[in-house]
Amino acid sequence: MMKSNNDTSSSDHGVITAVVCLALAAVVAAMASLNVALPDIARDTHATQTQLLWVIDAYSLAFAALLLPGGALGDRYGRRVALIAGLVIFGGGSAGAMTASSASELIALRAVLGLGAALVMPATLSTITGTFPPAERTRAVSVWAAVAGGAVVLGLVASGALLAGLSWRSIFGLNVVLSALALAGTLRFVPESADPDAPRLDVGGAVLAVLALVALVFSVIEAPTYGWLSARTVIGLALAVVLVIAFVMWELRQRNPLLDPRVFRERTLTAGTMSILVQFFAFYGYTFIILQYLQLVRGLTPLLAALEVLPLAATMMPTSRLAPRLAVRFGPRRVCAAGLILIAAGLAIVAQLESGSSYWLLAAGLVVLGVGMGAAMTPATTAITEALPPARQGVGSALNDLSREVGGAIGIAVIGSILTSTYSSHVNVTGLSGQVAAKVRGSFAVAAHLPAPIPDRAHAAFVTAMNIALLTAAGAAIIAAVGVALLLTSRRRAARVSARLQPGSAISQ
Repeated sequence: MMKSNNDTSSSDHGVITAVVCLALAAVVAAMASLNVALPDIARDTHATQTQLLWVIDAYSLAFAALLLPGGALGDRYGRRVALIAGLVIFGGGSAGAMTASSASELIALRAVLGLGAALVMPATLSTITGTFPPAERTRAVSVWAAVAGGAVVLGLVASGALLAGLSWRSIFGLNVVLSALALAGTLRFVPESADPDAPRLDVGGAVLAVLALVALVFSVIEAPTYGWLSARTVIGLALAVVLVIAFVMWELRQRNPLLDPRVFRERTLTAGTMSILVQFFAFYGYTFIILQYLQLVRGLTPLLAALEVLPLAATMMPTSRLAPRLAVRFGPRRVCAAGLILIAAGLAIVAQLESGSSYWLLAAGLVVLGVGMGAAMTPATTAITEALPPARQGVGSALNDLSREVGGAIGIAVIGSILTSTYSSHVNVTGLSGQVAAKVRGSFAVAAHLPAPIPDRAHAAFVTAMNIALLTAAGAAIIAAVGVALLLTSRRRAARVSARLQPGSAISQ
């Protein structure tokens, strides 16, 4: 039986929601907060464009790869325990990152932060879904979804404000403060919930899942350096496919799998997973690009660059709170599919930017993108969590978070690699020495600060690469919208699915 502390009042639920959302905000903001500092990091550490991509994606990769084990550990040993351990690791890794002096050190420490985040994030949502009564659960999930989306942009603004007077290391200092506050709140207010009868961790499945994701992301990120059709890239991608197949076969044979592939027979859960994955594929890929555009092409300070993307959060957060009512009125399928179409439209608008475009073109795209994210996120999250029984909420929450973080990790890798390879192939290096040409091709951040006319050439190539990358992300959102429209089921069918997945049913075992 699931053990939980359910003798809490509505006011207690409000405090618990605030604490777990603070922890959530800390780890979600860290996904993108360094994007605003990439030009400074490149100058201080002499990082190449590929290294900058790793600085961002090392966190996302570790985060995504360890989410399912993190959720399973929380189920077995306690979600409060997992939350506390994750916050300690996240805060400690952030303190270490404040002293990093090279890109390699920073990449390694960002991976440590990802480990902590993988324990924190599933524990936040499963604390809500595993301990709150149904009447308050939906409202709390909508708050969770709003924070999960809006914390990225708010984190960028906070980072930009810090960079106005401090170095990029101060961003990690903010992580330390937030994790300490969340840790204090967890120790004081968050109840324990766990499934003491939960099976032992499926170590084999966890290892295969980690290896598959690492092989995929590593191959994609390094592809611009070695070539998309090079033996190294092709073998790496093929290995990722083989490992995914091995993971599925392994899980099908386990009595207590880390993630039972059979749950994806349920159309509602599959649709929710697809929607979340593609939303964050597009979102984090976009964020990686747009902050470099605003600072290195438009010449904005980190704070101004962060402020210029605020319309995204200003529309996404209220829309995500409104989404449950829209889903009741129009159906989750229509709301979720429409949200994905709006995401594609917003990205297509932003893809029209040139070096001297008006800010209002960017603002228009951000508003459309924010409404789309807010509309699509909550119905998709609810579809995933409602498809699994209470005793499996840790894994259900981890699956939701896994969709976000795998989507983000792959999005940063794919969109960032398209940006890097397209920029490298389009930048004009005519008349430059071999050494300077290599620097220009290798790092847009370096090229943007070299003597004229190199920055103008780099700007033109970067804008072309940005437009191609954003249109790729928009295409992925359109494909996902079609898939969701075909798969996402009505509330009545979702209720039948949930009943079939209760403990004792064939699928839940």
